Amino acid sequence: MPSPHSAEPVEISRSNPRAALARLEAQVSRAIQGKAEVVRLAIAALVARGHILIEDVPGVGKTTLARALAQSIGGTFRRIQFTSDLLPSDILGVSIWQPELARFEFKPGPIFASVVLADEINRTTPRTQSSLLEAMSEGRVSIDHQTHVLPSPFLVIATQNPIEHFGTYPLPESQMDRFLLRLRMGYPDPAAERRLVQAQAGEDPVADLAPVLSASELDAVSAAASHVRVDGSLLDYAAQVIAETRRSSQLTLGVSPRGFQAWYRAAQAHALCGGREFCTPDDFKELAAPALAHRLVVAGTLAGDEFGRAREEAERVLRDLVDRIPIPH
Repeated sequence: MPSPHSAEPVEISRSNPRAALARLEAQVSRAIQGKAEVVRLAIAALVARGHILIEDVPGVGKTTLARALAQSIGGTFRRIQFTSDLLPSDILGVSIWQPELARFEFKPGPIFASVVLADEINRTTPRTQSSLLEAMSEGRVSIDHQTHVLPSPFLVIATQNPIEHFGTYPLPESQMDRFLLRLRMGYPDPAAERRLVQAQAGEDPVADLAPVLSASELDAVSAAASHVRVDGSLLDYAAQVIAETRRSSQLTLGVSPRGFQAWYRAAQAHALCGGREFCTPDDFKELAAPALAHRLVVAGTLAGDEFGRAREEAERVLRDLVDRIPIPH
């Protein structure tokens, strides 16, 4: 059996994706203690080939989560600090003239990594924010009429601080809609925080993590997630929730078809992470707020304002809709 600190991914049977996910979850949880549900949702987003927006205060482990995911899948990690003077080329890359070759040569930017941490994404201008759209949607970027394919897997984890407003540019709806899930990590409970401090004071919690999944194994797990069964009555329930977000007088913007697809894919991945080959109503209910709330605009709030009252109101309206609609039995 490979050493737990081996540099090579552990071979996992492609016919048993649940074992692969259990190993991945256990590995990431070594670095992120006391946040089992956050870890599972982050892995679900990775399996569903989506991206994550984390809204939380500094110092709760957002960077550690991103690094732990990258390390555990044997992928590359890049962190981009978003500032007001950041340019699209600082993210995507640039073509540089090479005199000795008499041609331009593309120098890839930090977006070319398995896991990209877009730190404080709302501190950069809309022009730079929009440079991520093609990358997040298509897994590729176009520069100087040339298309460059990004690594696979490819996961963007963007962060923003919900209590700071000065010098920020709220993400527009088109950008918010590109994130599969919006998460909040929160503070660990006192016991977990104490263990964290005692075990990791002055140490890097990610340094000893070994890869437990290869890219091809992760592709196999993602393919398995897409075949997780969703009963027709459960799909009808989900469709009714989506329709209600579009009809509600409390909302000026409901969930788009892309949002519905994201909720469906996230529920499938969440079920597989839970060791099941079929979805239950709880998969959809538990994923409703993370997958849908950031796509809503509450009546009487500014479009794109996802902080404070607007965020809480969107989640409240969504909970009311989900609870009001009878779940299938």
